Amino acid sequence: MKNDFVGILINGGVGIVPTDTIYGIACSAFKEKALEKIFDLKGRDENKPPVVIVGDISDLERFGIKLSSNAERFIKKYWPGKVSIIFDVSPEFHYLDKNRGLAIRLPNDERVRNFLRKTGPLATSSANTQGFPPAKKIEEARNYFGDKVDFYEDFGELVSAPSTIVKIKGDNIEIIRQGAVDIVL
Repeated sequence: MKNDFVGILINGGVGIVPTDTIYGIACSAFKEKALEKIFDLKGRDENKPPVVIVGDISDLERFGIKLSSNAERFIKKYWPGKVSIIFDVSPEFHYLDKNRGLAIRLPNDERVRNFLRKTGPLATSSANTQGFPPAKKIEEARNYFGDKVDFYEDFGELVSAPSTIVKIKGDNIEIIRQGAVDIVL
C-alpha cells in the first residue's frame, strides 16, 4: 500500500483499504472525528462498533489490554487470522464502542500488516452503506462512496466469509459468531 496513504490516515483521513476478509472503510483508531465521518458516510448506527485491525499483537498494549495466560495462548493459536476478538477497554476508548468492548483483529495478509505497522491501528467497517452488501471489489466501494473518502487501495477482488468473533474476559473465552475460522473451545 502506498506510503502517502499512511500520512492521510495518521492525520485523520478516511480511505478504503483491503483487510483479510473484504474491503473496509478505515481511519486511525485514535481519531474520533474520523470515525464519526465513517459512521456518517455509511449511515451506520453508532451502537454497531468498528473492528480495529492491528499490525502486531503488541498493539493491544496501546489500548491498555492486559492478557491472561489463557487469552495469550488462544491469541497465539488464532492470530494472525480471520478471528476478531472483543476485549474490555478503558473509558478513553469508549468512542470506539459505547458498550465498552473493542473488537480487534490481526490480519493474516502480510501486506496489510506491514501497512498497519506504519499507520498504527485502524478502525474499520465494511465498505458499504448500511443495508447494502459489503464491497468485494474496489469499483463497488467507489459506487458507495465516490469522492467522499480520501483514497482507495485496490487489491483486486476480495472474497471471504466474515471473521469469527470471540469475546475474551479474563480467562473466559466465548464464541460470539462462527465465521471464516471454526473454533471449538
